[in-house]
Amino acid sequence: MIDSVTMEQEKSERRWLAAYVKMHHEKKVRDRLNDMGVESFLPLQTEVRQWSDRKKTVERVLISMMIFVKVDREEQLRVLQVPAVLRYMVLRGERAPAEIPAKQMDRFRFMLDYSEGSVNFNTGDLQPGEQVLVIKGALEGLTGELISIDGKSSIAIRIERLGCATVEMSAGMVEKIG
Repeated sequence: MIDSVTMEQEKSERRWLAAYVKMHHEKKVRDRLNDMGVESFLPLQTEVRQWSDRKKTVERVLISMMIFVKVDREEQLRVLQVPAVLRYMVLRGERAPAEIPAKQMDRFRFMLDYSEGSVNFNTGDLQPGEQVLVIKGALEGLTGELISIDGKSSIAIRIERLGCATVEMSAGMVEKIG
């Protein structure tokens, strides 16, 4: 028999979910969720765009039409009430929203916060590489996979069921784990 304390604990456990949103509504949804007191994460990267007559610094959404939310069961339903939120990411054959492991979200956020280079997101299936630890630079302490994309060394952080975030990095800045 499940007691009310156990049910309350389940209800209050927060987990990371990926929510699909309408095209070009990512920042508006983030702001609305913040107003509602719901913890969210919108992967953004600042970059300089060049037009013919000027340069401008803009925030680029890294994964279009998606925002991550850390919610309990009650908040999970409230998020879906935001008009621009379409649905949660659900794996094929599953009914419940796919949970993103907190450790992977932490590493992804760390990469975005401290990377000096441009971070890219790839939904394709990258081949597993050697596990490495960054030993120099702004991303020191980050663990991930060393991969080669177009002949350049990059470190990849896998986000289960979603894809990989990558950033170019000199192979001399990492060491093999194990």
